Amino acid sequence: MEAAAITSGKKFKYIGSALFLIGIFIILFIYISKQITGHALVTFDQEIIEVIQSMISTQNTEWMLFITALGSVKWITIFVILSVMILLFKKKISLAVFFIVSSGIGALFNIWLKWLFKRERPDILPIISEESYSFPSGHAMGSFIFYGSLAFVIIHLVHQKSWRIVGLVINTILILCIGLSRIYLGVHFPSDIIGGYLAGAAWLYTCIILFHYYEYRQNI
Repeated sequence: MEAAAITSGKKFKYIGSALFLIGIFIILFIYISKQITGHALVTFDQEIIEVIQSMISTQNTEWMLFITALGSVKWITIFVILSVMILLFKKKISLAVFFIVSSGIGALFNIWLKWLFKRERPDILPIISEESYSFPSGHAMGSFIFYGSLAFVIIHLVHQKSWRIVGLVINTILILCIGLSRIYLGVHFPSDIIGGYLAGAAWLYTCIILFHYYEYRQNI
């Protein structure tokens, strides 16, 4: 009984910390969204774009095209389907639902945010073309949600600490590289990427809290 109370206390402390982080992510997202036409943010975006696009070369572009594809709707959808199939095969139904809800609703959330802000894409050395609005970046938000979810599932299922760390590091690098690729390819401002990460983080942490709450209710 006492052990259960301690475990329950740790769980609620964890959820409290996650709620605090969600609040921080939302506040930062709102702050950036209100500054997207401001001089300071415009200057910041231009300076970062110039630094990153100074590295343009044929070989780098090939790599960036490959990396950016890993954050596309097409490939994330394929990865979600594969992940869900593996989890269902392993009889991890709740985690399969977690993947579907986090990435599926997250994608719809991104479409709504783009429509809400209607920010046009940058016009500085675009290597590829995109038709939708710019803020927040769908690639950044989608990759944060999916690869962040993947890292969470690995941490949740794998018992070896070393493999947990490897999973977290690899997925973090992928998220960062996908965001970088969008700036390199000239289809997003750096603030679009940051906004996408913040929105993705807020939604992912919300899904994680809901998942833990479901687990808690199942164990009562």
